Formats: sequence, structure tokens, C-alpha cells
Amino acid sequence: MLNLKAEPRSSSASPHSMASPANTAFSFISKGWREVRDSAQLDLKLMKNRADSFKNLATSFDREIENFINSASTFAVPTIKYSSASPPAEIEFVKKLRPKLSNIKRAYSSPDFSKNVLEKWSPKATIRIDLSSIRNAIVAEAEGDGYGSWRGRTKLNFNEFLGEWKREGEDNGNKDWEPIRALKLRLRELERKTLAPSSPGEVFEVIKNSEFMEKMKASLKAFYKEPKESKDVLPLDVPELLAYWVRQSEPFLDHLGVRKDVCEKIVESLCSKRKNQLLLNSLSSGDDIDELDLRIANVLQSTGHCYEGDLWTDPDKPKQSDGKRHVAIVTTASLPWLTGTAVNPLFRAAYLANSAKQNVTLLVPWLCKSDQELVYPNSITFGSPEEQETYIRNWLEERVGFKADFRISFYPGKFSRERRSIIPAGDTTQFISSKDADIAILEEPEHLNWYHHGKRWTDKFNHVVGVVHTNYLEYIKREKNGAVQAFLVKHINNWVTRAYCDKVLRLSAATQDLPKSVICNVHGVNPKFLKIGEKVAAERELGQQTFSKGAYFLGKMVWAKGYRELIDLLAKHKKELDGFNLDVYGNGEDANEVKNAAKKFDLNLNFMKGRDHADDSLHSYKVFINPSVSDVLCTATAEALAMGKFVICADHPSNEFFSAFPNCLTYKTSEDFVAKVKEALSRDPQPLTPEQMYNLSWEAATQRFLEYSELEKVLNNQEGGGNRKGMRKSASTPCMSNLVDGGLALAHYCLTGSEVLRLCTGAIPRTRDYDKQHSKDLNLLPPQVENPIYGW
Repeated sequence: MLNLKAEPRSSSASPHSMASPANTAFSFISKGWREVRDSAQLDLKLMKNRADSFKNLATSFDREIENFINSASTFAVPTIKYSSASPPAEIEFVKKLRPKLSNIKRAYSSPDFSKNVLEKWSPKATIRIDLSSIRNAIVAEAEGDGYGSWRGRTKLNFNEFLGEWKREGEDNGNKDWEPIRALKLRLRELERKTLAPSSPGEVFEVIKNSEFMEKMKASLKAFYKEPKESKDVLPLDVPELLAYWVRQSEPFLDHLGVRKDVCEKIVESLCSKRKNQLLLNSLSSGDDIDELDLRIANVLQSTGHCYEGDLWTDPDKPKQSDGKRHVAIVTTASLPWLTGTAVNPLFRAAYLANSAKQNVTLLVPWLCKSDQELVYPNSITFGSPEEQETYIRNWLEERVGFKADFRISFYPGKFSRERRSIIPAGDTTQFISSKDADIAILEEPEHLNWYHHGKRWTDKFNHVVGVVHTNYLEYIKREKNGAVQAFLVKHINNWVTRAYCDKVLRLSAATQDLPKSVICNVHGVNPKFLKIGEKVAAERELGQQTFSKGAYFLGKMVWAKGYRELIDLLAKHKKELDGFNLDVYGNGEDANEVKNAAKKFDLNLNFMKGRDHADDSLHSYKVFINPSVSDVLCTATAEALAMGKFVICADHPSNEFFSAFPNCLTYKTSEDFVAKVKEALSRDPQPLTPEQMYNLSWEAATQRFLEYSELEKVLNNQEGGGNRKGMRKSASTPCMSNLVDGGLALAHYCLTGSEVLRLCTGAIPRTRDYDKQHSKDLNLLPPQVENPIYGW
């Protein structure tokens, strides 16, 4: 049984400190100990009345006692001795005892409750509550000095306080009722454990070995899970950490002039000592993933670490729930401007949508009427985006032969006369709704993001692919102070493509080496040109004359499109090419200068207005000459090959894809150019094989695009790269490169927000946001509402 021991306290102790234990222990019996001292008999009567309520032990007795035992069994109370030198502290156990007894008191308030309930139990039980101990304590309190001296009492146990449960006929030696006997055993065990220790060390030993502590240990073990293979994976050493830092910093070091091959040599030297010892033990023999990356990932996984995301990124990217992926193609030009960035993205959208595996949106720039008059040929203008969309769809369906099911949207743009290109106005990402922001294809990503001030593409979209169309460095070098400008533009292009793209496709090696890039021709040829080639081949089989004209050149009449190279070649070898005539088709800003230069050298060049390459008047030409070295991948060259013509072009990275075709004649020197021209004029071109025609088609280009951009894996919900034991490397390993990319995106956003910096770098004034005319044409909110500026 639980006993509370106490020793008499000296009268020198303060009344307040002496009253504390008594007041705590018997607060449930009386409203105040002053009443007990004034009238002991009245208090005794009050206690008897309250004790009578304990006879109502009924439905909740077993539950209340069981709760009391459970709460009491989780801790041990040491022997409490009251000394005159130090008054005792408040007993924690009594604090827990008080609410339990209060609940019992309320439960047993009905006088007839005990009788009615106990009659239902067999064997019958009676209760006897011995109040003598309580009475003696109260009387001693009333007779004692101060507020709670206990005279002659050293222990108060549960037998004296509650009495004992007894069966009827207990005097004859019958056993206790089973629940009461179990209760007695548990109370005695509790009393023995809590009162037996005589020192604090023994008390803590009892607590340590108690059932409560064992349960707590088991609960803690359930929370802790030992990482798998933690004993098998050795920790990283310093050379491995340095090697991984160099590997992740390769793009950043490239900005500083450290080449990639130098970084790889550093990594190889740092890992050479551990490679045979650790990497081969930790990796399976079939893995083709980089060993250093998996080594880092294995160590992180063995510690239980999981890297959830990157700094400066949005963790809540949209997830598609309709079962169909969404592809948004964003480009920098639109029909009727017949430029590569207007035509090729249009075909890409049509053929991606034709597979019916994904929804496609083509986002093209909308120009106000004043800009349309400067850009679009033949004075074509549109009063609304709907009119231009109708024109685009009609032009496309006439060439592909099927109705492409994709959406066309417009974003605000302005034409820059100095750059001869369209610059986006405002945040282009806002014109793709969040529910469709899944995959983005940025045609000319550097161009789209030079002055981009808005949401980061890789934050809004799940996968962003950039397609590089233009060799801007080659164009800039031709301008005044071109070398300095090219140096700056090169690093800006690296900056924005790295910050805003997950993958970059370069059409040829003629472009600068950009981060995250691969080289692949992902452009095809208009099906109409392939049909022309088939018609020419059929006529040749019938013995008909297919080519009645000689050579021609077609392209926008600006110096950068190859006109400078063409005039230099013809002027240098005017005698060797005596009698050679060349028809030139094109319009452009440099038309007068080009004509004057040809006239100055008295060249046999016939200048004609620009026209569509599929025009009937061009079918009878046999040789297409394109000396340009500024193109990335000349669309006109591919179209000429598809029509079965000879193509004479420079031995240049931009023509590498075409050099595999037998009708493509490349030259390295000006003398070689003359020889190729004479060879092409002296014989007929070879008909294209079915394989060659397929390689030129948009079906093949679309398949190459899906493969090299890793879009095929994304569309099929496959993760890029390999994995080992179901572990995603990107989810386990924090990537320093991603952290740097996020920092670059944040810095770019801050810099492009300054109108002064934008103007200093050549931006069109007031293009950070769209203007009122754009909001009117595209039914947008007014610019001051969309982007308010407070306090200005």
C-alpha cells in the first residue's frame, strides 16, 4: 500500500511553509484548514457526509481506479521525511491524486447507485470505509499548533483510507473477489517500489527499471530507423568532396576561363586513389552513371538525407492531372515574316500536336500596326490577333496537308530596328496559364531572355528546352566595336540560357558552346518541297528535262546572310566565271548597298524581289549557291536539297548536316568554289533515296528533337539519367550547379528591373512592361493595373 510518511516539524518553521503539505494533501476534503481548527466536530461531520458519497461505487469505479493505477505506476515516489531544518516541498504525487479523487466523488454522488449496481455482480460485494484514520488526522490537526502538524502519525495507507473490498462470508476464509485482489496486488507493489528506496540513487534506479521507462524506450526505437547500408558505406574523404565540388562547378568555372577538359582531369586525379577501393565496392557492375555522382548519392542515402529542392526555386510546380501533357512553344517571330524563327517553330508545333500525345500551344509575338508595317512583307498588316491567326493556319495547312490541332496565343512584342529583331515586352511567362505550364520550348532562348523581367521559366515549367537558331556572335562581330560587343553578348547568352533552361539544343556547331547544350539538327523541311523533289525525280525517269535554268541565291538582303561572301567570291574569280550569271531573290535593309557593290564590280547578278522558295518560278533552277558562314542551319539549303537541286556551300559547321547528301558540294577555298560551280553546271544531280528524304522530313526532325531534348522521357514520365536501387540521384544529392543557376536567375531579375541598365544594354525603351496599345489589342489589363508602381 502507498504510505505517506511525515515527521513532526518544529514550531520555529514559518506557518506558510508548514501549511503547504497539509493544505495540498487535504484540499479535496475541506474549503480551508481554519474551519477545521475552529470546530473539529463540525469538520468531522462534514468529512463523514463526504465519505458517505464514496458508498456510491458503481459503473465508473473500475475505470477510475484503473486510470489511477496506470498514472501512478509510471513514476516512483521516494520516502519523504520532514525535517525541522528544511521544510518539505509540495508532493507531486498528491497533485495527481487530487483530480482522480474529485472524479470519483462526482461519480459516486447517488446514494442508491452502489446498491443497484452491486446487486448485478456475483459474488455479492460490500464496502467498508474506515474513517478512523481520517478522523484521527483531523483531530490531531485541530489540536496541534500551526497549520498542519501531524501528531503521532507516520504513515497513511490505502487500507486505512479506503478500507478493503470484502466478499460476503470473508470471516469464513473465502478469497477476495478477483478484480479487487488484482487491485490490491498492484497497490502493494506500487507501495513497495516507491517507499523502499532510501537514497536518490535508488529512486532513479527504480525509475530506470520501471515498466514506464521500458515502454518509452520501445517508443523511441520505433521512431528511429537505422539507415540502410549505413554500415557498408564509408564516409567521404577530402579528395572526393573536392572532386565533387569541381564537377558541380564546371559551368561556373567555364565562365572564368577554365575549360571542361581541365576540370575533368582534376576530378580524375582526385578520385584515382579511391576509385578501385571504394567506387567498385559501392557500385554495381552494370551501372553506366558517373561513379563520383553515385558515390556521393550513396553516402547521402546511407545517412538518411534526402535533398528536396534547390534554393531560389519554386517547389510547387504544376502537376498535370488530365492524363495529357502540355507543351508550350515560344518563339521570337511570326508569319507573314518568312524567317526561320517564324516558320520552323510553326512546323514543330504542328507535328508535335499531330501525334495526339500532348496538347500544344504556340506563343508568338504580337506587333502593333506601326511595327507590322516595318516587319511584314508586301505591306501586310492585321487589325487583330484573330486575323493573324487565321493567316498562319491557312499558310500552314496549305503546306503540311493536314489540319493541325494546336492553340496559337500571342504575347506583346516590339520591333528593334537596330537589332532587326522582335523583343518581348513584359513577362512572357504570364501568357501561358498555370494549368498549361508543363513543358516549355524556347525558340532562341537567349533572344527571349536578354531583357526578360518576370518569373523564371524553370520555376513555372517542369521542363524547359531551348533551341538555338541564330549565330548572334557572328552578326555582332560585323558591327562597330564588334569584338567587344561579342565578348559581352557571349557571356550574357551563357548567363540567361543556363539560368532559364534545363536543356539546350544547338542546330549546329556554328553557335557558341552554351551550358547544358548538345548539337543536333531538329529542323525539317516543308513537305511541299519534298513533293517537288518527288515530282522532279518522276519527270527524270520519264526522260523529261527538269532543270532549264542555272544557278540562283535566295535570302533576306542583309550583309550577314552571305551577300558579302558572295560578292567577294564572284569579284575575285570574275575571269574564271566569265559568262556565269546568278539570279538573286531577296528583300532587306541592305538591298541598295548590295546592289551598288555588285554594280561597282560589274558582276553578272540579276536582283529580283524576294519570294517563297516553293514558288513555281524557282523549280527549274538546278544549282542553289549559299556562301553564308553566319547561318546556324540554313533552311533554304535544306529546301533546295529536298527539291533535288545541287547545293554549293562552304565547308562550315553550319553545313555539316547537309554534307552527307551527295548533291551537297562544299568548298574550302575560293578556287574550290569555282571548281564546284563548274561541276554542278556540267552534270545533273542525283535523285534522293527514301532514307535521305526521311532524314529531311519533319517526322524525322521531331523524333530527333524528342530524343536529344530528353522530352520523350519526360512525356513518358521517365526520369532522365540512370538510377541505382530505385534511388533518384537528383533527389538525394544537392547540386551546386542548380544553386548557382538560381542565383544567376535572381541577379538577372534584379538587373533587368532597372530601366537605366536596360537602356545601357540596348533594350527598347519602356519594354519591361507592355504598353497601352498592346493591352488594347490583346484585351489585357492596363499596364498600370497589371504592374502598379507605388509612390512614383
